[in-house]
Amino acid sequence: MQDWRDAVWRAVPDGAEPERFATRRAFLLDHAAAGERVLDLGCGDGAFAAELLGAGCAVTMADVAGEALRRARARAPGAEAVTLAEGEPLPFAEDAFDVVWAGEVLEHVADVVGLLAEVRRVLRWGGRLLVTTPWHGRVVVATDAHFDPRADHLRFFSARTLRAVLEDAGFNEIEIRRAGRGLNASVT
Repeated sequence: MQDWRDAVWRAVPDGAEPERFATRRAFLLDHAAAGERVLDLGCGDGAFAAELLGAGCAVTMADVAGEALRRARARAPGAEAVTLAEGEPLPFAEDAFDVVWAGEVLEHVADVVGLLAEVRRVLRWGGRLLVTTPWHGRVVVATDAHFDPRADHLRFFSARTLRAVLEDAGFNEIEIRRAGRGLNASVT
């Protein structure tokens, strides 16, 4: 699995702007404040970690793909970088973070509820989980490209199914909004 994740990242051009970057960045920075400890879970190339550092947050970047972390270290050198083992518990203490940012991550995870339970463990009491994911509502133009079995998306979420997995993981104050072709969720 690790080689596959790295291959996905090797196919992404260096410096490519993440999908819906401006909208997702605005959502993130509206919900994270200077001085907060933020876990950028599934940090990718560090684009959002760099924005968080610029906003004065203490940032830990974490990803399962070594190639993503290599890029993230270069893009956000002031952040800590941690390699994750897929399907394993997060290597952080309980209550380690004020905010966990999972931007375009959940759709790539086999055990979403298991990961979210780990997020609850490392998130301090009263902390915030911020999630973005592509939106797959009732009426989605079904195309071969959208549901290509070679793509790296394992899950497809609507607002209802995203709320359900968050509730299954024990979160109960959930606010989900559509943002163009994506969903934004703020959870405490």
